[in-house]
Amino acid sequence: MNIQLREVDIHNFGELIHLPLLPHQENYLASNAYSLAQSKYDIYYKPRAIYADEQLTGFLMYKTMDDENRPREYAIHRFMIDHRHQGKGIGRQALQLAIQEIRQDMQAERITICYLSENPVTKDFYASFGFVETGIDEEGEMNAEIVLNVALKK
Repeated sequence: MNIQLREVDIHNFGELIHLPLLPHQENYLASNAYSLAQSKYDIYYKPRAIYADEQLTGFLMYKTMDDENRPREYAIHRFMIDHRHQGKGIGRQALQLAIQEIRQDMQAERITICYLSENPVTKDFYASFGFVETGIDEEGEMNAEIVLNVALKK
């Protein structure tokens, strides 16, 4: 299966905002419509459509943390796979592609992600990429991070 991350544009945004989650997953994630609107008003957000063999199957959005005076850090803010395509390895490949895209910034030191600790699948999934939990934030979400370029910090 050929997995790709693509820019969100006039050709795919309509379909993207209607990608469904299962009802019990809707509490874990902001809507794609909200996320796309957010990306139009914050230049640091990078929305990506996830395709599997030319079919739109998910959405991912990350941002640089420049606006918080942390220019070498990135945060993955949204990540979803259409429930009809979950369990096929698409999410795993898409997240790997996003991490590779972020690593192209040779100055990148860290990637963070947060999730609700009640979500039973996320901890093991993100840990398999090297994300290490760093604690619960003020909103009650678990934070995890990958440290990329340790040598740059010294």
